[in-house]
Amino acid sequence: MPGDHNIVSGTAGHQIPAAQENITGSDPIIFDADMHDFEAKVMHGSMDTPILADFWAPWCGPCKQLTPILEQAVQEAGGAVRLAKINIDQNQELAQALRIQSVPTVFAFYKGQPVTAFAGVKAAGEIKKLIDELVKMAGGAKPQAVSVETLLQAATQAQADGDIGTAQQYYMQVLAQDEQNVAAYTGLVRTLIDAGAQDEAQAMIDDAPDEIAAAPLFASVRESLALAKNAPSSAEIAGLAARVESHPDDLQAHYDLAMGLFAAGEREGAIDALVEIIRRDRTWEEDKARLQLLKFFDIIGTGDPLTAAGRRKLSAVLFS
Repeated sequence: MPGDHNIVSGTAGHQIPAAQENITGSDPIIFDADMHDFEAKVMHGSMDTPILADFWAPWCGPCKQLTPILEQAVQEAGGAVRLAKINIDQNQELAQALRIQSVPTVFAFYKGQPVTAFAGVKAAGEIKKLIDELVKMAGGAKPQAVSVETLLQAATQAQADGDIGTAQQYYMQVLAQDEQNVAAYTGLVRTLIDAGAQDEAQAMIDDAPDEIAAAPLFASVRESLALAKNAPSSAEIAGLAARVESHPDDLQAHYDLAMGLFAAGEREGAIDALVEIIRRDRTWEEDKARLQLLKFFDIIGTGDPLTAAGRRKLSAVLFS
């Protein structure tokens, strides 16, 4: 499962689509909490929905076993229970207030009060049983499921907005329902690439199930990671831009700049550089710029607003 990799933590700032309000309202299912916001996020947050508070530490081996189990179980619960993660190294006063003696320790809160707790690693079946009991305590009404299509759209928009953590949570919700979903798996890899977590992205690519690895869409993330690994420095980008400015008719210079910008994550600038080549010479190097632009669109993703904007720019040049 993707949860075994180092996924970037989400934020609560991204707007959740109306179709998902039945699951989480304006709050993420999995989130970080600390001594400053624990009361608001966990105590008050548990008034309507039970919340598991996972107290962990970076040096704790058992924590690394338990956290993925908790995350997967909470994702599969579809929002009926939420998970707060608290690093005790950064929140020692909070840990002392709750008399936490060891990690991992997990508290279950409902209606602002702790209702149960356990320490150490539990099996997935035990965690599921605990969550079922919490759901029953809360009235037994499981939130309405959100369609995979809605979650993928929300993930794409969050990623386009630069909210990597939220995009990852949406993608993981899809994978909790369908482990073979190519769009969600590749989207999750893209979030890691965007976050600069190239080792984690490579691990997901290497560990991809055969069905996903064989999908045409998956090839785009391989190419995206390869480009990211060869991203030029800011000084090299500046040099390429200077070359274009001093030799505007040098279409190879425009192309090199486009490739450098894309590898460095400046995708809009890369698209504009290729569109400029097409504007100057539509058939340059056997349509090289247009074909590369289409590859960029595949890598970015067909649902990304940047792809839609890029296609409009391309059409404006081709049909002007």
